[in-house]
Amino acid sequence: MHGERLAARYLRRQGFKILYRNFRGGHGGEIDLVCRERDTLVFVEVKTRTREDFGRPLDAVNLKKQRRISLGAFAWLRLLGNPDILFRFDVVEVVVSEKAKPRIELVRDAFHLPEPYIY
Repeated sequence: MHGERLAARYLRRQGFKILYRNFRGGHGGEIDLVCRERDTLVFVEVKTRTREDFGRPLDAVNLKKQRRISLGAFAWLRLLGNPDILFRFDVVEVVVSEKAKPRIELVRDAFHLPEPYIY
């Protein structure tokens, strides 16, 4: 949760509006942060690590995780009445170590849905 707080603060400073934290949709979908950046709805996965010895935090957002995030996004969009709006999937990498200040990096459009998709 510390990483999510850092990520939310970072995103607000970048001009994002945080709409919801830890959204749980039906069918196993989940999203760490639901945000808006201008006219785009952004579903954000936050990955926090203490080290990068085994790769970047982004590497942990595999196909199974992407599916879970997508299911959550579809649930959110259904709650809004299936609007015709722009949306995307971002990942925020948070690397926290005891010896340095946290490093936060936003990866825009970290993954896309397979076409065609229906929500």
